[in-house]
Amino acid sequence: MRDFHVHSNYSDGEFLEGMVRAAEAAGLEGIGFADHCNVSSREPMAKVRSVYGFNLDLTYERRRQGIERLREETAIEIYDAVEMDYDPRDEPEIREFLDRAAFEYSIGSVHAVDGKNVQVPAEFTGASDRELDAIVDDYFDRLVALVESELFDTAAHADLIARTPPLRGRATESHYQRVARAFADSRTIPEINAGRALTDAEIVHPAEPFLEVLREFDVSVTVGSDAHRPSEIGDRIRFLEEFTDRSGIDPVAPPAISSRK
Repeated sequence: MRDFHVHSNYSDGEFLEGMVRAAEAAGLEGIGFADHCNVSSREPMAKVRSVYGFNLDLTYERRRQGIERLREETAIEIYDAVEMDYDPRDEPEIREFLDRAAFEYSIGSVHAVDGKNVQVPAEFTGASDRELDAIVDDYFDRLVALVESELFDTAAHADLIARTPPLRGRATESHYQRVARAFADSRTIPEINAGRALTDAEIVHPAEPFLEVLREFDVSVTVGSDAHRPSEIGDRIRFLEEFTDRSGIDPVAPPAISSRK
């Protein structure tokens, strides 16, 4: 079992070494650091970049040095990756950075639509049903654009809107089929993300109806705990092992990793 989506102190997680030791304790064969990064100069993403430190484009070489040192001290594989915020308007800047940094694989994420973070319920206070449905439509439009861009190996938490009560339950079969078709025609694959699986919400990405549509289109999936703290890794990995076994899923590595084998 490998975990291809964790964070470190190079974005909003904890120290590299602590995360690696937790991965060792969980019996993992590999752990992939995919710290947040965005390259947008527009607000509010520019504020997120500066205030929260989602600027791996400035620090990836320093993190890479730390990863190399830890590789000398452990038998498990440590992957050097990134989780990029995606906006179609930023494609040239994203492509330039990914080409320059040459990560072992890249993860793309849609976190915001029309300047609103789709994980924050307060962003949608007072919105009408029509407005909320439009946000969901825009989210899936952007997700399809992410997949069709071919910039990324993996698309993270492909139904992120399910975390947010005002948006939850508004995705339709049509949304899922459109995204699944895009995945089927792309090198980019979705992940099974356990970031909210062990909370009271018990949300797994993708939700079961979405996962069924992905199966219909014969779309491969990878896995990621989305852990930010060492204490999260063990429980989330056990969940992912049980979930994939129960669902009859044989997860794969991100395409860039698979192609090296």
